[in-house]
Amino acid sequence: MTTARDLLVRGLLAGLLAGVATFFVAYAVGEPSVGAAIAVEEAGGAADHDQGTAGEDHDHGTVVPRSLQSTAGLATSTVVAGVTLGGLLSVVSALALGRFGRLGARSTVLLVTGLGLLATYVVPYLAYPPNPPAVGEPDTIGLRTALYFILVAVSLVAGVTAVLGARRLAPRWGAWYATLVCAAAYAVAMLVAAAIMPTYDEVPADFPATVLYDFRRASLLIQIALWGFVGLATAELAHRLVVRGARKAPPAGLVRT
Repeated sequence: MTTARDLLVRGLLAGLLAGVATFFVAYAVGEPSVGAAIAVEEAGGAADHDQGTAGEDHDHGTVVPRSLQSTAGLATSTVVAGVTLGGLLSVVSALALGRFGRLGARSTVLLVTGLGLLATYVVPYLAYPPNPPAVGEPDTIGLRTALYFILVAVSLVAGVTAVLGARRLAPRWGAWYATLVCAAAYAVAMLVAAAIMPTYDEVPADFPATVLYDFRRASLLIQIALWGFVGLATAELAHRLVVRGARKAPPAGLVRT
């Protein structure tokens, strides 16, 4: 018998492996764009410093070297994100097993992964795309973060409602039409939410468009890689867990005393 605890352990392991794999993707894809954005910021800071008052003392505090940020710091963040995501996906997948018709363990985990990526990252990303380190006013970071997480919460609620609605309507309308209608309802709800939510654009007019594009593309690719690695690894481990549990189960009709 497959338990949520067994699947959670495997999800955490899958997240650990996925975090390590995502580190290499993030280092190869994301670090060049981050470095370019920081170079733009430093160039602007140097220009401002040259125009400032000579002899003025600035206390910058402790600065973590970029070499450490891009290696150990990046690896720590991807591993922590992978383990956390693996644990969440495994718990949700354990609750979803057997509730999507004939879908097996692999398909259920991959479905949960895809829906989770869409609701928690892709849709909010379209409304509030991430900005490089050189972009954004420090005074508005709290507001921008709050708006983003509010939209994530709205997307999650709308997504869960759409999935539950599709399951309820499937016996009457069929799985295909129920899915189409609820997916359309989710899209409309998110379009309305994005239209209502406040907008902001703090990208300077002179900021290089290629650097901004590369950073946002890298952010999306890293998230896809993280969710993809976690989903695939968790799906395979969940399948093996279910198969092993089926082998240990007593034959049909056999009653244990």
